Amino acid sequence: MNLETHTGEFAVPTNGKGTYEITRELKDLVLKSKIHSGQLTVFVQHTSASLVIMENADPEARTDLHSFFDYLVPENLPFLVHTYEGPDDSPSHLRMALTRTSEVIPIHEGRLALGTWQGVYLFEHRVAPHHRRLVVSLIGAKDA
Repeated sequence: MNLETHTGEFAVPTNGKGTYEITRELKDLVLKSKIHSGQLTVFVQHTSASLVIMENADPEARTDLHSFFDYLVPENLPFLVHTYEGPDDSPSHLRMALTRTSEVIPIHEGRLALGTWQGVYLFEHRVAPHHRRLVVSLIGAKDA
């Protein structure tokens, strides 16, 4: 069995804080690679955004996630000193540190092995819009 690798990148424009689904882009990369069995790794190249796998059926689940992180790491905490880019500067880095900058997802029978209600999301932690860069690496075997 020969393993193949594919690497690609794409950008996600954001409108500020929130979650932005990237599942479709990842599925398209798997289809294009023709890998039948293997794994996909996605990595966000920023320190104020992260990745989460979250329910994709009911948007209220993501609303609760956003509210929880606002509660857990509020802006304008008086003891934060890294505020060069505004009051969301340090909180955005802390939120990223509590989540993940990469996710690894199995590829099974030519598809991402996500559960029925799972989606992959870029989690933007900054108030202002940004263009976030993601790198994707696939490794696996093609159909014989």
